[in-house]
Amino acid sequence: MRVLLVHAEFPVTYWGFQYSLPLMKKGAVLPPLGLASLAAILPRSWELRLVDANVAPVQDEDLLWADAVLVGGMLVQAPSMQAVVRRAKQLGKKTMVGGPAATASPALFSEADHVFQAEAEGRTAAISAALERGGPKLLSPPPGARPDLAGVPPPRYDLLDLSRYRSAAVQTSRGCPFTCEFCDIVATFGNVPRVKTPAQVLAELDSLLALGWRGTVFIVDDNFIGNKKAVRLLLPHIERWQEAHGRPFTFYTEASVNLAADPALLAAMIRAGFDSVFLGIETPSPETLRATHKTQNAAVDLSAAVETITRAGLEVMGGFIVGFDGDTKETFAAQRDFIRASPIPLAMVGVLTALPGTDLWARLAREGRLLGDCSGDQFGRPNFVTAMGEETLLSGYARLMRDLYTADAYYARAAAVIDRIGIPESSAGGAPSDYLIALRAVARVGLGDRRRHFWRLAARAGARHPSLVRRAIALAVQGEHMIRYTAEHVLPALDASLAQARKTRPKPDRVALPILAPAAG
Repeated sequence: MRVLLVHAEFPVTYWGFQYSLPLMKKGAVLPPLGLASLAAILPRSWELRLVDANVAPVQDEDLLWADAVLVGGMLVQAPSMQAVVRRAKQLGKKTMVGGPAATASPALFSEADHVFQAEAEGRTAAISAALERGGPKLLSPPPGARPDLAGVPPPRYDLLDLSRYRSAAVQTSRGCPFTCEFCDIVATFGNVPRVKTPAQVLAELDSLLALGWRGTVFIVDDNFIGNKKAVRLLLPHIERWQEAHGRPFTFYTEASVNLAADPALLAAMIRAGFDSVFLGIETPSPETLRATHKTQNAAVDLSAAVETITRAGLEVMGGFIVGFDGDTKETFAAQRDFIRASPIPLAMVGVLTALPGTDLWARLAREGRLLGDCSGDQFGRPNFVTAMGEETLLSGYARLMRDLYTADAYYARAAAVIDRIGIPESSAGGAPSDYLIALRAVARVGLGDRRRHFWRLAARAGARHPSLVRRAIALAVQGEHMIRYTAEHVLPALDASLAQARKTRPKPDRVALPILAPAAG
């Protein structure tokens, strides 16, 4: 068979960095690792092509070439996924959708011939049978099935034009040991992290290196330190690999806040070449953290944890949520003050969303509070009846985002990183394209509306240590997206949602709803 793998298009998002990509001369931040990983386990007799709609449009000739079209993406990509399926069907092609969107909300893809849910390892026979001979529309996994990652081959990076991406991507584990009420990771991947062997991970790094990749690599694990024993075993292998190959890569990843309590693990990550980490902080309120079952954060001084990780040498990116049942109008000021005081330039704040399959979804369904499916849009109206009045929630959220992403506020947090971050003894030299990015940043940001902020940050970095100048430029490039996207997309979208909410707001503004008591522990 000839099979076309299509990664659906993202709308403009915070994580998409679409306003920064022109400075980098890139089409997208990350390649579609899920489809590249799927390609590695499909039948060897199939001829494969992979098209990422974020870097190149899906052409009719691509669709006409194929016998079958496999489309993947997240919920926020669902409109693009549906459009590709319709085009393929019009051309008489078999279609299958998969990935997070299909797993969470299969009903969105009624036009597809087949909807594949969950992980593909060990289930390629079902894919083959469906496409070659027909079969059930919904391909669901056996109950409780979780594939072992040992022996999984490296992704088919060769199907990608890696030059179109800012970062490469690798996965070392799936799953998370925690049970946060709002998170769909446990529902999707389980709470016993499954890991690849060090040899598998190094083989993937070898594959990227052989294809000419140099620069940043995102380790996409939802919690890189979910299995600390395995990570402690892996990191020395990566460190030795880096030294043997001239330290070609710089890594970043996602982890839980308890990383701050393990200085040896932090040091091992630095030695292996990590320079930043995303933390799910959510809220500075211990009571709210306990109520939403994120007890691992409730027992930690979150400000001190961010400080510890930063001073060790990892820049912290933070995830925050507003709209929990225990939140009040004072919550927005508390979130703003916490973020202002922290060296977290990239503070990703969203309104709480009920995702299918989560404990939050189940609880809200029991309470009769669900209003509809999740679209993946963080700036629309909530998909459940909020304990806080919706108008209060949306207006407070809009003020918070406006405060966080003025140029002054963003660059103040960037300066805090430059002042505090630990400087590693050795680091990757970076990709050759980094120097061109720096020149474009100087030309556009250094001579643009935010030139005063740019040069102050660069001078501050140079005065502390020459190696920090590159980080300062990277922060400025990222800031172009964060500041513009907030002003041009986020705030207008929230204004529109707020206008709709005012037309249909409940009386009184704060409705009486059952609120979970804080969990023990």
